[in-house]
Amino acid sequence: MEKQEGRGAQAVRTDDPWYDALASGWGELDGTGTPTGPVASATAEPAAGIGAAEDGVRPRAADIYLEVQRSAAFQEVRARYRRFVVPATVAFLGWYLAYVVAATTAPDLMARPVAGAVNVAMVAGLGQFLSTFLLTWAYSRHARLHRDRDALDLRWSVFDRTRSRDPGRAAAGERR
Repeated sequence: MEKQEGRGAQAVRTDDPWYDALASGWGELDGTGTPTGPVASATAEPAAGIGAAEDGVRPRAADIYLEVQRSAAFQEVRARYRRFVVPATVAFLGWYLAYVVAATTAPDLMARPVAGAVNVAMVAGLGQFLSTFLLTWAYSRHARLHRDRDALDLRWSVFDRTRSRDPGRAAAGERR
C-alpha cells in the first residue's frame, strides 16, 4: 500500500485484518462431504467489554454487520463509490455503444483513412482500449484517495468487534 499522507496518516492500520482468516463455517465439510453454510449463533452469550450491548449480551455477527451497514461512515463510503461508478459506467457504455452504432450504421465514415492504412474504425477501436485503461486508472486512483482509508477503518472495526465476541479466537490483529 502506498504511503498515506494527510489526516490520520499515523493512525491507519495498513495490514488486512482478514488476511488468512477463514469465515467461520464457510467452505467446511459437515462430515458427509457436503459444504456447510455460515454458522450463525442462535443464542446470545453474556458478555462484558467491547461489543456488549446495554443489557450485557454480546451482539451476533449479523447484528454487527447490520449496525456497520447502517452507520454514517459506511453510507459515505458507498455514496463516494456510487458518485464515481454510475457516471463512469454511463459514459463508458455510451462511448462503446456509439462505436458499435457508428460501425454498423456509418461504414463509410469508419472506412475513411486517417493516416495511410489506418482508418477511423481502427483509431476508434484503439480508443476503446485506451479508454478502458484510463478508466481503470481513474477508478483505482479514486478508490485510493477517497474510499480505501475509510473502508479499511470500517473493516478493522468489524474485525475487532467480531473477534471480541469469540474469546476462543486469536486477539485482534494477531495471526494464528
